[in-house]
Amino acid sequence: MKGKERIDVLLVNRGFFPSREKAKSSIMAGEVFADGIRIDKAGSMVNIDTEIKIEGKLLPYVSRGGLKLEKALKYFGINPFNKIALDVGASTGGFTDCLLKNGALKVYSVDVGYGQLDWKLRNDPRVINMERTNIRYLETLSEMVDIITIDVSFISLGIVIPSVDKFLKKNGELIALIKPQFEAGREKVGKKGVVKDKIVHIDVLEKVSKICKSLSYDIIGITYSPIKGPEGNIEYLIYAVKRPPDNKNINIPNVVETAHKNLN
Repeated sequence: MKGKERIDVLLVNRGFFPSREKAKSSIMAGEVFADGIRIDKAGSMVNIDTEIKIEGKLLPYVSRGGLKLEKALKYFGINPFNKIALDVGASTGGFTDCLLKNGALKVYSVDVGYGQLDWKLRNDPRVINMERTNIRYLETLSEMVDIITIDVSFISLGIVIPSVDKFLKKNGELIALIKPQFEAGREKVGKKGVVKDKIVHIDVLEKVSKICKSLSYDIIGITYSPIKGPEGNIEYLIYAVKRPPDNKNINIPNVVETAHKNLN
């Protein structure tokens, strides 16, 4: 039997809005539809796998996180078809859903939380749901993977990337979402956890690049996420391949400048 959830809670869980208050505002504005029916109360109960549209636009993934990974796949020409992936920080499953919709054979969905992965993905035989799993302490997988995607919060990629390196095949692909607020020093993070300083963004991207290079990854490129994170933080995506680096230079200041120009 399918479970039910409040529509405002479901909207937040799927990543449509960063808070229930913002979800409620959209509902009151008549912008939210569940299975084609306009919702007018934040407390309305709906099936947890209901199809949700905002302002008539259907989100193609179970959460907006999928749009971030979609940008990386298209921008860098990454093809997950017939590959095995490890999705770290899966949460609702936006990255997992994007990988599957782009042909991934199997996805190990890892998250330290519980009960967050979307109902549809929980029941997909291609998904290995590894909730309540802290990636830092995961010692083994049943197989090596072709692709690793990372979308984590409250922990630095300086901890996560070295922890997952052992699971990636030679010439495997790494795609990580870089969140400046969790990489910069506490003194560089502004009110409500927002990092606006371009110099800090540049420092963060250089720091993550050095981490990848220290583990013998070839950094193919860095771009910015097409949508901001909660509270309005600009985020970035790094794409690297597990092979000796070719030492090409990436114009990180240009990436940051373009991100701020297009998203602010």
